Amino acid sequence: MEKILSAKNQKVKQWKKLHTSKGRREAGSYLIEGTHLLKEAFKYKADIKEILMTEDYYEQSQFPLDEAKVILVSEEIMNSLAQTETPQGVIGILAMPVQEKDLEYKGKYLLLDQVQDPGNAGTIVRTADAAGYAGVIFGEGSVDPYNDKVLRSMQGSHFHIPIHRLDLLDVIPELAEREIPVYGTELNEEAVDYRTVAATADLALVMGNEGNGVSQAVLALTNKNLYIPIIGEAESLNVAVAAGILMYHFL
Repeated sequence: MEKILSAKNQKVKQWKKLHTSKGRREAGSYLIEGTHLLKEAFKYKADIKEILMTEDYYEQSQFPLDEAKVILVSEEIMNSLAQTETPQGVIGILAMPVQEKDLEYKGKYLLLDQVQDPGNAGTIVRTADAAGYAGVIFGEGSVDPYNDKVLRSMQGSHFHIPIHRLDLLDVIPELAEREIPVYGTELNEEAVDYRTVAATADLALVMGNEGNGVSQAVLALTNKNLYIPIIGEAESLNVAVAAGILMYHFL
């Protein structure tokens, strides 16, 4: 079993690069942190390349470990790689899933148009997973779904539900060709109350940027644009909350 104690080790430098979107793309890998996410990775047979553990964690670990993949690291290295305030002592390095070139275009999809907050994006994926959606598509300008904060917010849902990174301006016309309704979200006079729209087996919901909403280019391609009534004095709903309301309405 390999042991690394120096923070200057070349492997440590490579692992640190996985904190950036560019580094993840170049390495074809991403990092998960903590016992829960690693359990999910084992449960759903994710492609685990390496498992980094402190010696204390290793001595107490009950994972079915392939010791050839385990690397013991110092507390200093673990703390330098961890993104949480109180690291648990374990990090997994996983292969990035291969993205399918074509969608199945069957079932319900959630489309993210420039959703940039990691917590919102992760919560939306987790809710889509819970609601049985067919997949979540991260459009141009949206946060990287393998950002560490997104991963923590998803709580392992990325192992259960397909995640795609595609241009919505290409995806929506493909959905239209298959007569799959696409609903945008917008607060204006032309939008309709979401409660007046019936659920169908196949559909797509578009959620937009936290500050600017769905872009006009995307809204121009949708079948209808929906709004959620605001009863009180709040200016708007959080995008993840709005997504949850709509996803469950269309079950």
